Amino acid sequence: MTTRARDLHIPFDGIPGKWNAITDVDGLEVGFVTLVSGDGPLEVGTGPIRTGVTAILPRGRAGVGIACAAATHTLNGNGEMTGRAWIDESGSLSMPIALTNTHSVGRVHAGLLSWARTNAPQTMIQWALPVVAETWDGYLNDINGFHVTEEHARTAFETAKSGPVIEGNVGGGTGMNCYGFKGGTGTSSRIVSLGSEKYTVGILVQANHGSRHEFEIRGHKLGIQSSAPCPIAENPWLEKDRVNVTAPGGAGSVIVILATDAPLLPTQIESMARRIPLGLARNGTTGSHFSGDIFLGFSTANIGSLTSDFPNREFSAEDMESLSFVPWGLMDALFDAVVQATEEAVVNAMVAAEDMTGRDGHQSFAIPHDEIRSVFSA
Repeated sequence: MTTRARDLHIPFDGIPGKWNAITDVDGLEVGFVTLVSGDGPLEVGTGPIRTGVTAILPRGRAGVGIACAAATHTLNGNGEMTGRAWIDESGSLSMPIALTNTHSVGRVHAGLLSWARTNAPQTMIQWALPVVAETWDGYLNDINGFHVTEEHARTAFETAKSGPVIEGNVGGGTGMNCYGFKGGTGTSSRIVSLGSEKYTVGILVQANHGSRHEFEIRGHKLGIQSSAPCPIAENPWLEKDRVNVTAPGGAGSVIVILATDAPLLPTQIESMARRIPLGLARNGTTGSHFSGDIFLGFSTANIGSLTSDFPNREFSAEDMESLSFVPWGLMDALFDAVVQATEEAVVNAMVAAEDMTGRDGHQSFAIPHDEIRSVFSA
């Protein structure tokens, strides 16, 4: 079984859900395709391949096309997330979400639409604006080889399910690095009590950000204290592509998906998404210029609201829609949950990751578990 951060006695704040994963939000499903093959020198179009696709169905297969209240936020815009303009305009998300590498956004987008055409054809009658977001895995992966195909995207959605979520070197996070260690996919959740009601906040990260000297866990500077090598920051590994260039620390990006079953307005979800950087900052990042730090949040409550279909008759009172929502004065507990789950999801991604060797022998080393245990076991 994959090791998670709590297995190493790290004392995180808050109460996690059953699986301590984004899938603790009822109905949400996650799937992966992981592509690892080849070794040795980079041959563009041949490999080595260290990449993949992560698929997220906010309401599961049956709920594709049913709108969720949604919002986005950007800490630094050196990255891509499709579909954002419509989410920001309408405050809603009705299509699936995919995460992959920077140069595979187009193929994954096409594959997602192909999957929806077969599995949710009603969503393709008018228009469809799915979300595909990326981080850059070119240190380990033949990123210009375009190895992620439409079929890989379809498979990721076809295999999506509820339950525990695999972390580390998986899906879109396969070839990613975080704080100079091996990074990847991570998740966490929190249960929030508001009076007699309980709500879930789930986070999934594709963690590919931060510099080694920044990294800390719960105030302990484990980055600069680590014995693990950090070749991504120490070697001029881009010489083969562009002479005398070394990638600056912190380059890479992080995508964060925030899900909740709390009934919320789109503006309240945006406020929650603005707290994601506070969770990231607990582990040290200051938001590098070369890091695209982009976030998407949504709520699975209020089914039947925020629709946007072509009208087929004259407007009547029956067409009115409404949203129930948590009062603004009670939002602090949800903000806390976002910060706590984001912090833990990043550490989960790093703890679950394993050492990886990729293109041209480039190496990325996972953070040693014994270094974490030595700090927190006491």
